[in-house]
Amino acid sequence: MDHATLSSLRDRHPAWRLLASPHAPLIASFLHRVFVAPNVRAMSEADLAEALEDALFALREQLGAETYPKGASEYLNDWAAPDKGWLRKFYRPGTDEAQFDLTPATEKAIVWLASLTERPFVGTESRLLTLFALLEQISAGTEVDPAKRAEDLRHKRDALEAEIARVLAGDAPLLDDTAVKDRFLQFQQLARELLADFREVEHNFRGLDRKVREKIALWEGAKGALLDEIMGERDAIGDSDQGRSFRAFWDFLMSSRRQEELSERLDQVLALPAVAALNPDPRTRRVHHDWLEAGEHTQRTVALLSQQLRRFLDDRAFLENRRILELLHGIEGQALALRESMPSGAVTSIDAMGADIDLPLERPLHTPSAKPRLAELVLEAGEAEIDTARLFDQFVVDKARLRAGLQRALRRKRQITLRDLLEAEPLRQGLAELVAYLELAHAGDAGDGLRAVVDDRVEEPIRWQARDADGEPVERCARLPRVIFVR
Repeated sequence: MDHATLSSLRDRHPAWRLLASPHAPLIASFLHRVFVAPNVRAMSEADLAEALEDALFALREQLGAETYPKGASEYLNDWAAPDKGWLRKFYRPGTDEAQFDLTPATEKAIVWLASLTERPFVGTESRLLTLFALLEQISAGTEVDPAKRAEDLRHKRDALEAEIARVLAGDAPLLDDTAVKDRFLQFQQLARELLADFREVEHNFRGLDRKVREKIALWEGAKGALLDEIMGERDAIGDSDQGRSFRAFWDFLMSSRRQEELSERLDQVLALPAVAALNPDPRTRRVHHDWLEAGEHTQRTVALLSQQLRRFLDDRAFLENRRILELLHGIEGQALALRESMPSGAVTSIDAMGADIDLPLERPLHTPSAKPRLAELVLEAGEAEIDTARLFDQFVVDKARLRAGLQRALRRKRQITLRDLLEAEPLRQGLAELVAYLELAHAGDAGDGLRAVVDDRVEEPIRWQARDADGEPVERCARLPRVIFVR
């Protein structure tokens, strides 16, 4: 919140530019009525221009004919211009009609403007209880001591049993009207914020797709490395905090039992007199359906981006193969043209020739070899007590196989420890294979784009199955510092 950052936001951020625009009342009211209130994710240019023309006609009747002089299409294209950024104008595959959608910055500005109006009731109890519940979930979910965790669960069980006993005895405390209004208003606010978050998640996925397309267009290396990097970025998005949270939300909401439970509870809450007195938004009754619709739209956007990316890669590969064929045809044509016209004269020449000169005095002098004197010993035949079969019982550790297994593991994760890697792919050749892994980590020979870090502060045991001198199975163990392979 320093002066330089706020000055930059005022000049560049679309939400701030919208609030500072002289047409902000028209833009915010119209976009809220068309996109935010009915939870519309995309609208064709013809329908949106018709709705805006109706709104402009009504405003000109009230405020005068010169209030908003431009046409609806001009306003829409101006709001979608890069220097404004209040609408996103795009074309769906297979159609030539423009589509419009809100940008996340515009929705943030509209939500903030809606919060400026005076609220008939400001609740604080529900938010405080929500904060305590969140802290309790974090504390219980990160407790590593089983005894303490079991003790907390027993306290909750005792409290629930005591509450059940009071209810059965007829002492069932009910929420008063104030508490009901407080919690319902908090539910409405969180439901609206959740709908707004979907548009921002979709915007982030589009930004990732744009960055990947730019990388493909400027890539000059091998295709395998390009695909590996692209898939790594897709996995990074899916494994990020935002991706995991969205996936958990989607799995929770896709349960038919959860949908039925939400519908029943919404009908029960909206029927309460205290909630009816607040005149809630009619769309609150089907807010979970709006969540599903927004989530499905985000999922369809991700699938469409993946399909377009695949088509883009196919087109790039087609152009590269076509260029290779053109080069080959050109070489063949040149060879056929030179077949009948052999070159005349010398085919090749040497610019200069030189002789190697060895002077006699540069040769080394003769050095007589020393003849060893052998002692007169009598050799006696004996029996060999050494098992020579051990000389032929050798094996070689295949480092290429180890490197390939390591690269497969790092496609799924950005980093992996040597212990986790060996739990997934146990040692086959014992200590020699373990030493080969350490060689890969120490010499930096783990492969292109891979490196290793050794943490001397943590010691990890590595166990594997082997056989002793008698051929009996035995477990071996080695303790060494933690080795982390990083992509």
